[in-house]
Amino acid sequence: MNHKLNYSEKFASFQHKTLYEALDPEQQRFIREIAFAHRFSFQEFRQAVEACRDLASWGEADLQSWWEAESARNGSRGAALKKQLFRRLQIHLTELRRSPKRYPEQGLVRPKKREKSKIVTEKSEKKIWGSCPVASPKTVCCNLRTIDAVENCIFGCSYCTIQTFYSERIVFDEDFAEKLKAIPIEPGRFYHFGTGQSSDSLAWGNRNGNLDALCRFAAEHPNILLEFKTKSDNVAYFLENETPSNIVCSWSLNTPTIIANEEHFTASLSRRLAAARAVAERGVKVAFHFHPMVYYAGWEEEYPAIAGELLRRFSPAEVSFISFGSITMIKPAIQKIRQLGHQTKILQMEMVADPHGKLTYPDAVKIRMFRTMYDALKPWRDEVFMYLCMEKATIWGSAFGYVYGSNEEFERDFGRKTMVKILPGREIVEWLDG
Repeated sequence: MNHKLNYSEKFASFQHKTLYEALDPEQQRFIREIAFAHRFSFQEFRQAVEACRDLASWGEADLQSWWEAESARNGSRGAALKKQLFRRLQIHLTELRRSPKRYPEQGLVRPKKREKSKIVTEKSEKKIWGSCPVASPKTVCCNLRTIDAVENCIFGCSYCTIQTFYSERIVFDEDFAEKLKAIPIEPGRFYHFGTGQSSDSLAWGNRNGNLDALCRFAAEHPNILLEFKTKSDNVAYFLENETPSNIVCSWSLNTPTIIANEEHFTASLSRRLAAARAVAERGVKVAFHFHPMVYYAGWEEEYPAIAGELLRRFSPAEVSFISFGSITMIKPAIQKIRQLGHQTKILQMEMVADPHGKLTYPDAVKIRMFRTMYDALKPWRDEVFMYLCMEKATIWGSAFGYVYGSNEEFERDFGRKTMVKILPGREIVEWLDG
């Protein structure tokens, strides 16, 4: 009796330190049952809870079905049975992660659209600009600068790290236009600024006059390339207003499978491409990011199909650049995904540490995916600047066949090859030539 009482106390302490209480009642009942039967340690309890949560999110057979089937097949008992079950469970999860994930034909269950977040405009002491948060000598980086026009996003992409940075509020800076004027810009050098790090660049349109202020900023500094990165089709502002030539509207593109299952509440692929086509016809340069590319059954056909659409619908003169990148997870984002408990296969992936300690695909998977897309866009290689985002030199060499010697060399080449399309027929000035 005392033995049972002591484990009850242990169990009570375990459940508050894990996602046990986020499981549905039937899952809780099963975890409690096997925990008491096998006297789980805390680490074993945590592993079982996370496996239960992950399998449910991935849409795979539930832990109870797997555990009962394995127990019936195994002739061991007691501690030996527990040890073998946990070893087999890790093998089972590893096999699911390493194999290309398969999305069901009917799609995963889509999360409910969250209740309308509170949108506020307030004064802040925060600086709105800075360097790309992943810029590092450990990877080949373009030295992007960022402008935080808005904090938080209305889209529900399952892999997004923005969800770990901010509260539920969506915050506009009351002094945004004035802070833009205060960004130090040297007239004798090239800058690439992007506004898509803390929120989608175009989802908000010209709310609070932010696009007006950003366009003035671009017009006043012809040596910058100002990029609006989006997964929306909200381009009315650029169809109704004259746009400075050094502005680029870029789209994060993904396959219909990934958009339907993982990029909730964003514009469909067809709507994104239609918006890009409309902007290009207004003379605004466009760009495309295949980031994140997701490894799943069918990627070999669906990603190159998008490349074919780009080749068919756009001319290389209209496209400023194209980038490729893969899923990269930080631990708080993984915790958030598990906490939310939505159906998603994003964590059903083999994870290895990248040079920054974040979790991503093994090199071989990345190289195969990047090389496939680079080959699919081969007709544009000499006319459209293409690059990898947040990747180390060895992956550049294997996927592209070359690599820049430094981030500064990468930045200069990016400037030369993108700004020449903005300054047609003119000699490239000193700040482009480095």
